[in-house]
Amino acid sequence: MSDTFPVVEASGSRRNLGVQHGEQARERICGFLDFLAASLGLSRDQIRTRALRFLPLFQSACPHLIPEIKGLAGGASIEFADALAVQIRGELGQLNEGGCTTFVISGSGTANGDVLIGQTSDMAAEMADYAYVLRIRPDDRPAAVMWTFGGMLGYHGLNAHGVAHFANALGGGPAWKFALPHYPLKRMMLEQADLNGVRALLRRIKVCSNGNYVCCDGAGHILDVELTSDGPLFFEDAGRGYLVHSNHYLCAPHDCRENFEKSLPDSFPRLARIGKLIAEDLVGRITIADCRRYLSDHDGHPVGICRHPQEEGGYGDEILPASGRTVAALIAETGSRRLHVCRGNPCSGEFVAHAI
Repeated sequence: MSDTFPVVEASGSRRNLGVQHGEQARERICGFLDFLAASLGLSRDQIRTRALRFLPLFQSACPHLIPEIKGLAGGASIEFADALAVQIRGELGQLNEGGCTTFVISGSGTANGDVLIGQTSDMAAEMADYAYVLRIRPDDRPAAVMWTFGGMLGYHGLNAHGVAHFANALGGGPAWKFALPHYPLKRMMLEQADLNGVRALLRRIKVCSNGNYVCCDGAGHILDVELTSDGPLFFEDAGRGYLVHSNHYLCAPHDCRENFEKSLPDSFPRLARIGKLIAEDLVGRITIADCRRYLSDHDGHPVGICRHPQEEGGYGDEILPASGRTVAALIAETGSRRLHVCRGNPCSGEFVAHAI
């Protein structure tokens, strides 16, 4: 197994983007479809049938992505419904997303004055086998670089305008609704020129489930959004110079005991820990090396910020499997438009920089 993620590059028209993506990532897309079927307990035909129920939502909210999804199917030699299914993922069976710890630090707190933003991505260990870095240069939208997997057109990353976003699952909250999945929305967020565009997009598009986003743009603005099936809740840093989040709600009315009991138990100490680490260094000198140190932190091991597998019946494995771990760590430099990606636990892995 390689100790870094492969890179997939695509450019041109919508269809060409999909074809190139599908051709280069065919094995990982097909493997992810098999994993999705096994984890959902559904046949491939059942997955296709469920996926096609979401098609009118894509046609209404993001019709410009349909040719890319068709191109992905052609490039990967799979059916269109399969290519659509990977854009829906666990929403086909309303699965939990896993655990993650995110941060964004404004230019007032960094050594070079540029925003730094990133996260750990904690999920089933097998997911690393389907993941890669995706660099796209569409004819009609800004270039972007993402960490993604299994054919998903949108996941964590940043664009040529300096707009970046990273995400956390949330425990509890408003009920699931039949609406657009988060993944095409993640792509559309990376099509925006600034956070004003992101805010407008998140107010306009209804989503089926709940999740959190830390965001920034090239002008140095930072933002956190708890995006629920009832709509978005925005909050800013209130002069602190940073924002952090994990897997429980921070905004009323959802920051309540009922939802806390549905959240990963280690979410609370992880949030406190990353906030403490950043606050201690927030004197205008935080660097990429510091961010790597934050994401490698083992306070609370094995379920600290840098998450390692735990024993069955351990701390929080009722939501994230005991084998769940940090499968990737990500840091974006908005000034230089680079995404630093580490495969596996950042305490031992190597970060590789990917420029747009």
